[in-house]
Amino acid sequence: MILDKIIYDKVTVFNLVMILAVFVAAIIISRMIAFYIRRTLKEKVKQDTLEIVIKIITYSFVSAAIFYALTVLGINLSGLMVAGGVAGVILGFASQGIIGNLISGIFLIIERPIKIGDQVNIDNHTGYVEDIRIISTTIRTYDGLYVRIPNQNIFTSSIINYVNHIVRRFEYIVGIRYSDDADKAIKIIKAVIDDHPFALKNPKPQAFVDNFGDNSVNILVRVWSPISEWYSVKMELLLEIKKALEAEGIEIAFPQRVVWFGDRDNEVNKEAGC
Repeated sequence: MILDKIIYDKVTVFNLVMILAVFVAAIIISRMIAFYIRRTLKEKVKQDTLEIVIKIITYSFVSAAIFYALTVLGINLSGLMVAGGVAGVILGFASQGIIGNLISGIFLIIERPIKIGDQVNIDNHTGYVEDIRIISTTIRTYDGLYVRIPNQNIFTSSIINYVNHIVRRFEYIVGIRYSDDADKAIKIIKAVIDDHPFALKNPKPQAFVDNFGDNSVNILVRVWSPISEWYSVKMELLLEIKKALEAEGIEIAFPQRVVWFGDRDNEVNKEAGC
């Protein structure tokens, strides 16, 4: 019978078929469990934690299938471990960067300064965290670019997480003409902010004269909003403030220059009787 045919030593075709069947079964079962976990815990567990659990389960099933295959093939696991230890030392010297990324990835998973879906700035790359792997982390930039960053770089660099807190502040400078009433402009700006439903009352918004520019009186505006509405509030308020100021006759200043011609001095002297 073909299944009883010996391939080498005591390993038969049946053994190879069983190894293949175990690998296929391990992959199918791990994916079924992953699908069930995603559907059951989707609303109860954070996405990054869920993905880590699924990866651990998948690696566990695959590892079990590998150990089964080694046992069926008659490979001595104790000898393999010794050989693996020696090879590990050699590879350790040859791949220190990979080991560093691996350790950094473990610390990132434990510390969790970033999560999948967060908007971050890492190593001058700004965008959404797509995946956190054991060796590297991938980011999708706001331009839609795929960026892979080694975990060692992430762990040793500054991380700006834009969405880690539930509220965030934005600010802009509104420059009005020197001939306009600054107090009136500030009142108008505060009224516009108070009318916006997602502009927070606490922390309190601010609007005050910050400095005197070359062509304008600069009013600094600071507003806090929920992180989920931050971008839309920032865009909407800027336009609403402009419209409200213009409706009250207060104009946004723009650069101006006064040019004096040389013959004006002669006209002034004539008028003075010089």
